[in-house]
This record gives sequence, structure tokens and C-alpha cells, in this order.
Amino acid sequence: MLNPDLRKVLVNHLSRYSLVTAVAKRARAIAEEAEERKILLDEKPVTMAIDEIIQGKYIIVEPEEIRNI
Repeated sequence: MLNPDLRKVLVNHLSRYSLVTAVAKRARAIAEEAEERKILLDEKPVTMAIDEIIQGKYIIVEPEEIRNI
């Protein structure tokens, strides 16, 4: 089971809500792309999405209203 250190993941992202939403959206996109291309994935889409965010391939942009929640 993937259990990344949230302090490393949330360095630039103050809201856990934003992180969860971004991971879910990216995981859905990964799954849809794999289905369209008829590719079997070795890893779960959520794991792949988290890895991409940790590596900095995707940046989460948060609205100012939720940054200090």
C-alpha cells in the first residue's frame, strides 16, 4: 500500500482537499487514457497520479479562499 509522507507532498499545497481532488482527477484521466489506448496498467491509476504529483509533473493551483483552511 502506498503511504507517502504528507509533509513532502503538501510542501507547496496547503490544503489536503486540493491534493485529494487533484489526485482523483489525474487518476481518472490516466484510467481513461489507458482505456482509450487499450493498455493494461501495471500500477493503479491513483498510485501513478500521486507519483506524478510528487515528481512535480503536475502542479496543484489552489484558490486563495481555501489556502488557509
